[in-house]
Amino acid sequence: MSQIANLSPERVKECMERGDCAMLLDVRTPAEHRAIHAIGAKNIPLDTLGTEACKQLCAETGQGKVYVICKSGARARMAAQKLIDAGHGNICVVEGGTDAWEKSGLPVERGKAAMSLERQVRIAAGALVATGVLLSFAIHPYFVFLSLFVGCGLIFAGVTDTCMMGMLLSRMPWNRA
Repeated sequence: MSQIANLSPERVKECMERGDCAMLLDVRTPAEHRAIHAIGAKNIPLDTLGTEACKQLCAETGQGKVYVICKSGARARMAAQKLIDAGHGNICVVEGGTDAWEKSGLPVERGKAAMSLERQVRIAAGALVATGVLLSFAIHPYFVFLSLFVGCGLIFAGVTDTCMMGMLLSRMPWNRA
């Protein structure tokens, strides 16, 4: 993975005011973006940022500076790497994401509130673990493997900083525009 530059929200805002910004790219789900986003951020969810979308974005911005923002920074780093891999060499991640942007007192637009993807993952994982344990007592002991599978998935998500359940949930209708 290439070294990706990180900038504070305040520095990004200064760069935007100087005109040193081709795009502020928000890679959260449409529902998260709709709830709150930095003024001027363009929403392209991480799960839709495939090779073609990256190449199109590279063509749209030239080699102008693209600042990538998400909720806290993890998805922004993944999106930044995808853009670098597609040939865009002028990428920065907004440190702390939209949370830090808002805490810094920078302008945000608020809309209809939505449950965060992180919260949805915790609810789904907890429900699957509880279901596995209950079914292992009520139906068959092998249902405990459902809980084991979810636990291993959470460990993998923590180690790799990627979450398959989060990616799946981001595709659900309530997380779409």
